[in-house]
Amino acid sequence: MKNKFEIKSHDGLGRLGKLNKTLTPKIFTQDEIKIAPNEGSSYNTPLEIAQWNVKQTLKNAEKYKDKYDIGVIQGSKYTDLRLKCLKKLEKIGYNGFLIANGDELLLHPKDLVNLIIKLKKEIKPTNYLIFSFAEPSFMPLLTYMGIDGFLSDSATYYSYINGLMTPTKTYNLNMYPIYENLNQKELENYNLKTLQFVIKEIQTHIKNKTLRNLVEERSLSCPQNISSLKILDKNHINFILENSPLY
Repeated sequence: MKNKFEIKSHDGLGRLGKLNKTLTPKIFTQDEIKIAPNEGSSYNTPLEIAQWNVKQTLKNAEKYKDKYDIGVIQGSKYTDLRLKCLKKLEKIGYNGFLIANGDELLLHPKDLVNLIIKLKKEIKPTNYLIFSFAEPSFMPLLTYMGIDGFLSDSATYYSYINGLMTPTKTYNLNMYPIYENLNQKELENYNLKTLQFVIKEIQTHIKNKTLRNLVEERSLSCPQNISSLKILDKNHINFILENSPLY
């Protein structure tokens, strides 16, 4: 079943929209979306295994298309395979897509940028992309490249390893005891509030046509972040400008 997705405005490739009755970009919890069964694989896996995983993912997506609303874009590190997966999921009837291996993609800036831009060039304009693992400092840049939503799972993951998420950095509380005696659930709630705050920042900057300012500010948070922005500007600036507002 398709979710109704409407685009309200653009800033770069970033989009302010409405998914059913909620504003995007947004944080998705597991009880909000139904992700189709899929065959996952590690990021750096042999091509033959990745091809088999995509085949099984598409088989499951077809089988359960009436029960789930989000298809998963598998394909490991192989961009052409990811694009093939996207197009076939669209043909099956999905209009929401989760990009698998998000945590690994954040560690490979060139792959991250090239994949998202190619997906944006191929995906139908009224379809939407969800990133599977959201580092708060990366969320403005990912939105600027066209991501419409993020899973809340990273808040849970970091709470398990005693990590406190802020808009610019994730702190290991064992090394930086900013807050002491937080239990796992309290830390998870704190992290989720950070994700929600960053989403509100992003939404407001898109409304004000200043998302690029936020992206540049957060790009200094880590080497992978600033590398991704430099690669985006060097290789895809024309595509970005085509989707940027005129003043």
